[in-house]
Amino acid sequence: MDARDADLKKELNASLQARRELGEEYESALVDSFLEKVDQRIDGAVERRVRRQLAEQQMTSARDSRSPKATDSWGERFGFGIVSLVLAVPLSAIGGGISKLPGLIVVWLGIVGVNAVQAARTNPGLFTGRRRGSAKDDAWED
Repeated sequence: MDARDADLKKELNASLQARRELGEEYESALVDSFLEKVDQRIDGAVERRVRRQLAEQQMTSARDSRSPKATDSWGERFGFGIVSLVLAVPLSAIGGGISKLPGLIVVWLGIVGVNAVQAARTNPGLFTGRRRGSAKDDAWED
């Protein structure tokens, strides 16, 4: 029993004691007064619950707006991979032709970096070992 229930029980006992002392002519006023206090308790509890649910919804929507959306389709990811490979050929030729091996290394580090950033953007938690929205979330947690 929490403090609110104990307070309500005290109110009920006080109302019953007042009814015994004042008589039946004040019974309806005492019952109305007690029911008003019960209504206030219920209203307060409902208001707290609604406020808590609204706060949870706002937090959820704020989290969702901050995190990247997994709206990229398979075709977009596939297309990004194809474009990066197609661009890798001339970039490798330019980098290797100008600076030989160091230029080739820089070009390929850039290509790998761009693809890693794209993969991290479309798959949050890819490099941390956690997947968002996976049915196997429990298997990834320590």
